[in-house]
Amino acid sequence: MIDRFQFLKTAVPFNLLPDEVLRGVADLLEEVKYTKETTVYHQEGSKLRGVDIIAAGEYESFFYDSTQNKRLVEYHRTGYCYGGISVLLNRRKSLRTVIAKKGTVVYFLHRRDFRALCQAYEAFFHFFTTDYGRRMLNDEFAHFAKQPASFEESYIASEQLYSRKIESMEYREVVSCPADTPIYQVANLMAEQKVSCAFVEEAPSQITGYVTDITLRDKVVAKNAEASQPVITIQDNPIVVISSQAYIYEAILLMFQTSSRYLLVEENGHYKGYLSRNRLLSEQAQSPFMFIQSVKLALSLEELKSKWQKVPEIVAQLLSRGVNAEIVNQVITTVADSIALKVINSVLDELGTPPAKFVFMVLGSEGRKEQTLKTDQDNAIIYEDKANEQRELVRAYFLKFADMVSERLNQIGFSFCSGGFMAKNPKWTHSLSHWKRNYESWMQEIVPETVMKVSTFFDCRYLYGEKAIMDELQTFLDQELQHPMQRLFYLMANNALQYEPPLTFFRNIKTFTVGSQEVFNIKKAMTPIVDIVRIYALQNRIFATNTGERLAALKEKKVFSETQYLELIQSYYYLMSVRLKKQASQILRDKTEPENYMDIRSLTKIEQVTIIEIFKTIKDFQAGIKLRFTNTLFG
Repeated sequence: MIDRFQFLKTAVPFNLLPDEVLRGVADLLEEVKYTKETTVYHQEGSKLRGVDIIAAGEYESFFYDSTQNKRLVEYHRTGYCYGGISVLLNRRKSLRTVIAKKGTVVYFLHRRDFRALCQAYEAFFHFFTTDYGRRMLNDEFAHFAKQPASFEESYIASEQLYSRKIESMEYREVVSCPADTPIYQVANLMAEQKVSCAFVEEAPSQITGYVTDITLRDKVVAKNAEASQPVITIQDNPIVVISSQAYIYEAILLMFQTSSRYLLVEENGHYKGYLSRNRLLSEQAQSPFMFIQSVKLALSLEELKSKWQKVPEIVAQLLSRGVNAEIVNQVITTVADSIALKVINSVLDELGTPPAKFVFMVLGSEGRKEQTLKTDQDNAIIYEDKANEQRELVRAYFLKFADMVSERLNQIGFSFCSGGFMAKNPKWTHSLSHWKRNYESWMQEIVPETVMKVSTFFDCRYLYGEKAIMDELQTFLDQELQHPMQRLFYLMANNALQYEPPLTFFRNIKTFTVGSQEVFNIKKAMTPIVDIVRIYALQNRIFATNTGERLAALKEKKVFSETQYLELIQSYYYLMSVRLKKQASQILRDKTEPENYMDIRSLTKIEQVTIIEIFKTIKDFQAGIKLRFTNTLFG
């Protein structure tokens, strides 16, 4: 009988995996025997449940051409793994036809476990992608091989395009003017209403044309035309009208057919508003990046709330396609940033021009660009120093501004911070000089409470306003960090040591009971990595806020070796991926609020083994900071 563990140690690319992981994989293998020659998979016809590792015998694989001739025949023997490329890059469809010869024995590994290995171990994953890339250099292979799946199964698939009606969208209000209105007055109207299009009426409710920013540029400015002439002399046509009951795909086709960039939406004989081509297309784009563009075009708090509620679908889709959790974090953060910027601008429009230059900054996980689906508000405001007689006026404005922004973000779905780290809290909306005094006092009066504030506000990131203000604060902090800071680092190291990875004495995952579940807190399990990297970043005056960016900078400075860098970054984003999948599943499938408790029974054996290995890595790094910053290995 074959020792499966020893067999896997010689099978490429399983030989790249740690022994503990291989033992876990060995337990998952299913043995399949072929007593006669059998066609196992049909080219582009069979969907693979997983991958096959040949233990004995032989697979023959090839492409059929149009006349059923075998092309590019290959023979695969003991140790060969078939199906990796198909599972990862061809939507599980077998790239080739495969025949198992009589007497062949294979070990089958389910695609769920296979993908878990690919996600956890980069070298293992890259073996398959590199093999595919190498094969595609062969013109004949490239001719027969199906290209990798596109994003066609996107979160915003046919339901959005073919089932959704125009009435489900928010329209822009029609801004119109009489046909004899002077051009310069129309330009003023567009500026006041903050629109790029004004409609021209020959009589009330009889729209005959429209004027855009481009019209003004091409027909007035470029031609040095008289701006006092009637707007009807430069209006664009045609006017295209669509019913609010029409489908979105009909609107898009109509725009292309008529070459119109704007559609008037009609309901019961009245114009309800208008839609632009850009807005319609951004609504339908099959990519999270175009989704972000649609967020930027949102018109109301309700629409922004609706956009935020779609983010779990995007996260689930990206993770199911193997997108790295670091990128998924960035997508979530970019959507959140876009929403916050829309809110900030809407409040500024209401309150009027600020009485001083200012910066709106974000903190915590948002500051680190590591937001998950369980998130709250963490932000603060710095405004420029003003003369004594203006201070109260300036402070009153920004406190009101902060309160309005926080309230609206809360309505959209970004709940208030339970710890009070919000601009809404008067403690965190202050002048630049006050903020400098904050940092100075925190670093001079070093106690556990002030250390937490240093940690929180070291993770601050510019979002809106006068960036020079934040640059000045960062320069000040850089100068402060050049003073001896042993006690600060000592207490920060102690914080990083408070959260021990949940491992039992026998190196299993330590759990506690919540309801009927045996769980561990995955957020707390990840915290030591964030803390460890932050300490080294502070010590080396690295002002990047993202954990991955900090790690890259620390590697560049030779603080971490290449191996240490890979261990930490892969560990952190593997845990992040597991965390995001759980949260997305809770929102989409369970219709519950996301949380950070991870039920041990919801993890595959591969995931459990991988997480145990990660916890061991974290403990090793904790031992390193214990020795470096507290001068002891045991205390």
